[in-house]
Amino acid sequence: MTIQKKQAFVWLLLAVALMAFGLAGCRQEEPTAAEEPQMNVVQVASSAGSFNTLVAAVEAAGLVETLSGPGPFTVFAPTDEAFAKLPPGTIDELLQPENKDQLVSILTYHVVSGKVMAADVVQLTEATTVQGQSIAIDTSEGVKVNDANVVQTDIAASNGVIHVIDTVLLP
Repeated sequence: MTIQKKQAFVWLLLAVALMAFGLAGCRQEEPTAAEEPQMNVVQVASSAGSFNTLVAAVEAAGLVETLSGPGPFTVFAPTDEAFAKLPPGTIDELLQPENKDQLVSILTYHVVSGKVMAADVVQLTEATTVQGQSIAIDTSEGVKVNDANVVQTDIAASNGVIHVIDTVLLP
């Protein structure tokens, strides 16, 4: 079996396992060909209930309008639990107006231009973020983006897709 086939098989197993177990608040049914998602990535994240910190950060950074735009965007979205792993006080400090540039840099490091679905990830070893730096993608054991595990994939939005991660990515 070639490495690509092995990676595709591992990715398929991960996707099936994630679908079987589901992740409360993160699931969204795939639209049929006749019905496209009506909510953009910000609206999907807001309605999920597990991205409250991310949504607050997007608002504080002034990125709501951008991420509500036409895109398409691929967002590697850290959960509230992922933000809770940061050192105490980090989130409060980043949300201060004087730290807006740093917050924008961190948030845009979680976004890739285009709609990169899970099936496409197995062919990548890195991707360039909207922030300008690359993120490493490893599919050798599950799927990792830098040091973050992808725990839910392909949450459809009208202007892109969300993949849920368990760790905040830092540029």
